Amino acid sequence: MHIIRKVLFRKGHLLLLLVVALVAVACGPSGTPAAPGAIRPATSGSVSLNGAGATFPFPLYSKWFDEYAKLTGTRINYQSIGSGGGIQQVTQRTVDFGASDAPMTDEQLAAVKGGMLHIPTVLGAVVVVYNLPNVPSGLKLAPGTVSGIFLGEITKWSDQRIVSDNPDLKLPDQAIAVVHRSDGSGTTNIFTDYLSTVSAAWKSKVGKSTSVNWPVGIGGKGNEGVAGQVKQTPGSIGYVELAYATQNKLPYAFIKNKAGKFVEPTLEATSAAASAVQIPDDLRFSMVDPAGEGSYPIAGATWILVYQEQTDQAKGKALADFLTWALTSGEGMAKDLQYAPLPQTLLSRAQGKVKSITYQGQPLAP
Repeated sequence: MHIIRKVLFRKGHLLLLLVVALVAVACGPSGTPAAPGAIRPATSGSVSLNGAGATFPFPLYSKWFDEYAKLTGTRINYQSIGSGGGIQQVTQRTVDFGASDAPMTDEQLAAVKGGMLHIPTVLGAVVVVYNLPNVPSGLKLAPGTVSGIFLGEITKWSDQRIVSDNPDLKLPDQAIAVVHRSDGSGTTNIFTDYLSTVSAAWKSKVGKSTSVNWPVGIGGKGNEGVAGQVKQTPGSIGYVELAYATQNKLPYAFIKNKAGKFVEPTLEATSAAASAVQIPDDLRFSMVDPAGEGSYPIAGATWILVYQEQTDQAKGKALADFLTWALTSGEGMAKDLQYAPLPQTLLSRAQGKVKSITYQGQPLAP
């Protein structure tokens, strides 16, 4: 009888261990129940991905990559080198993914061997920042004034066109120092897209691109470079993504939109701009100077660029898993870093693009 009890005890102990193990599997890494459809953590350090490109979303992407590594062990190494560099590196297949605030052109896509997907991640405002100690906030600029400054036609802060936009401000009789990007940049693409849309002179003399021949000004590398130049140069003006203005405590201008309203570059005004544009099936689109009284006119999306057909199954799976997470859990982190999450309709379409990533024709997304 003593032997029988001992055997029963051992069986009961094994059953208890089995129940505990099953509960652990059903829970997330912190021991809390895993959300439906959540990605199971991978073995720590099992896969590493390399990406390069846009500086525009870098503050958010850095947080995403860090949080995702903690969750899954997948390490993502990202070089913030500008959108032009991101497009170049993904085209040459020297990285697993590219990142750009400018969609690839038809010519660039034609040079790619294999289908390239544009997966939008978040939206952001490009803001006109300035350094006028006596004007800490409240500067307003009409489209013609912005283009006139960056064309070099408006050279002083006391110019009548700036004064007309700001009748309540006391503007100094001081030279304007223009600061622009020196590298290939999606932020530049958004800004010059806007200027080309609102100014025929800009469109004919300079045009829209990730890199242009600037009529005037000094260059800074990356959003951080432009922000740094403006911050240390009294009388200067430049353009950066909203998060960089916030981080550097730089004031930014309210821009007059198509409806004639001076609009602050808030997340709500950025989302309003996105809701006012038609988006094609390939998800390459511009959202500058849209209709709507509440739309901020200098805004854009940022994209992750990936090959639809992957050549490495493990890396392709890791990339599809990350993008699935980014477009669910990651979107919830956007607002705290001054990015606007994708509107639900666009978000669903972006998630659909992730599901089309394949290896030997088979979908890789969870």
